[in-house]
Amino acid sequence: MSAGVDYEVEYNNRARVPENPSLIAGWARDAAAYRERHAPRSIPYGPGARHSIDLFPADDKGPIVVFIHGGYWQALDSSFFSHLAGGLNAHGIGVAIPCYDLCPDVTVDDIIAQMRSATRELARLGRPLVVSGHSAGGHLAACLLATDWPQFDASLPVDLVVAAYAISGLFDLGPLVETSINKALRLDQVTARTVSPLFWNAPSRGALDAVVGAKESSEYHRQSRTIVDRWGEAGLATRFGIVPDANHFTAIAPLADPESPMVSRLRELAGR
Repeated sequence: MSAGVDYEVEYNNRARVPENPSLIAGWARDAAAYRERHAPRSIPYGPGARHSIDLFPADDKGPIVVFIHGGYWQALDSSFFSHLAGGLNAHGIGVAIPCYDLCPDVTVDDIIAQMRSATRELARLGRPLVVSGHSAGGHLAACLLATDWPQFDASLPVDLVVAAYAISGLFDLGPLVETSINKALRLDQVTARTVSPLFWNAPSRGALDAVVGAKESSEYHRQSRTIVDRWGEAGLATRFGIVPDANHFTAIAPLADPESPMVSRLRELAGR
């Protein structure tokens, strides 16, 4: 962490983007419309009401791209993001959008465990997985890439997750401890470090892309550049990118566009 940085200002995205309520309402509207046209298959991965995955299949073969939603581990659910499957579905690539429990009912560590369980369930489909995510979902995508899958479950292959694509991700949660965001997360510096993939062993295989909206705070840019540099120095294939003209809430919009550079890159990561 850096002295003199106002982390409340840097990480309070709703304050930074006052029009966020209309943007989030737009997500909900577009997502509902997409589900009307493309009803997903619901796959349970645990006993809870939120322990499910919406799978928007396109064909019965090839890779699946997972998208994990954001909301600072304490807001929203998968139903706000169904439309983001559209860009990849148009190219015949299936998209899985898992849901998870929220803080303060659970901890960030619990959510990581839930996303591992969801990934294990998707492994049953026998298809390569590229894991993407936005904001808190970007954090979770990096966690899944860095997971030792045979240690989590001896039946799983070491290369279960072939790549991660983190949009506006958070990889060091330490700066959040002294912010209002932490009221629900209930982290201290020790537990924040434990759930920060930046401080985990870098993945030994696969690839990480970390992209951030051009109009996002300097801390968001720093977070993505730092993990790209650190994991890259450890030998992982990494790439940093900018989403042009995008703020924290609009950075994910290209996922819905079949012709966007973001969708093209995810196709490349998926080998399609």
